[in-house]
Amino acid sequence: MEPRILERVQSHVRDYARSADTSLFTHAQGSVLADACGRHYIDFSSAAGALNYGHDNPLLMQMLRRSVPGGTLENDLGRALGRFRDAIDGYLLRPRGWEYRVHYTGTTAAAAVESALKAARVATGRHKAVSFTRCDAFRADLKGPIMWAASTGIGDTLFMPYDGSFGPDVDTMAYLERQLDMCPCDNEKPAAVVVETVLGEGGIDVLSWRWLRDLESLCRRHGMLLIMDETIVGCGRTGRFFSFEASGVRADMIALSRSLSGFGLPMSVLLSRPDLPATQYCSPVSDETATLALLTAEHVLEAYWADDSFAVHVRRKERMVRDWLENLAQAYAHVGLGVRGRGLIQGLVTPAPLGLATEIASRALACGLVTLTTGTYDEVLKVLPALTIDEDLLVQGLEVLDRAVSEVMENR
Repeated sequence: MEPRILERVQSHVRDYARSADTSLFTHAQGSVLADACGRHYIDFSSAAGALNYGHDNPLLMQMLRRSVPGGTLENDLGRALGRFRDAIDGYLLRPRGWEYRVHYTGTTAAAAVESALKAARVATGRHKAVSFTRCDAFRADLKGPIMWAASTGIGDTLFMPYDGSFGPDVDTMAYLERQLDMCPCDNEKPAAVVVETVLGEGGIDVLSWRWLRDLESLCRRHGMLLIMDETIVGCGRTGRFFSFEASGVRADMIALSRSLSGFGLPMSVLLSRPDLPATQYCSPVSDETATLALLTAEHVLEAYWADDSFAVHVRRKERMVRDWLENLAQAYAHVGLGVRGRGLIQGLVTPAPLGLATEIASRALACGLVTLTTGTYDEVLKVLPALTIDEDLLVQGLEVLDRAVSEVMENR
């Protein structure tokens, strides 16, 4: 592909590749990338969270070869979808005592969330939906009455402040409840709220379980449906398959995507309460890609989520990463470093105006570690290793990050 076309159309998720002095990475295995010159890099990006189980996972490849003898895929979408639904029910839902219908919604995360909103609107007869963001557009003084029109919104979506948006002393849930109490009638209230437990693309902000339980209670009192957006932080990224399950909250619908297939194949599903009305969900297109995605997604559940042992390993790695980052932040407390995250989506937070996170990411890449930055000003360095990363390799990556931070601070 002509380089200028690549530069114009390629997703910004690939910034780490374009920033290297070498060509694009040509080979990947597990948590190691290689460039055209044969140099190896430890991957702390996991393709922006699309590869929770690493690149070309050997266990999943072995299972796939067994299920596709001779390398010829039987293009039977109905059978593949049925087996995937059985796997979700057997490995995820029944052990938790949950009952949901499983709907295939297509290839994108947006399709799963949009399907959930359509179902909510049919069920409630309302049109608006609430989403949460850490947004500077809100007034800092939340004590006075602020009508819905004053909230940041696009169409029928109303963006409300996320947990902790205005610091630990401001209850953003009370702000939302005031908005609901001022609605002239029930039909003016939202049909649903959509929430992520970690704002992975917004600076690694993390909600508290108390806030999430308060949100669930608020939804019940005002007749709104609770939609958990697990498209980025689900599928084990936070240490359990569902990022919210430790809270005890019961969602009305759950949107899943990203790492479902294990190999980064595009697919999304929606789990919905059985009593919710049926809506027009997307049917899988009749091609081998959809069948293969469903087949490998079934293998992922069988290989890693048949019991809690894999989740225990993920949470142990979380403690390793968190302790390392906390020590880094403490060592440079005078700079104002901080740490946010849950599970294996962690962020090293730097002061926004300084450009430190970008500089650290660049230095880490030069030292053989691939990371990403996020936040309004790219002030947060993401630490997003594969859930399956070997612990020795994880420590090596953290040592490289430590060295990169040290070198950047010395230069400053």
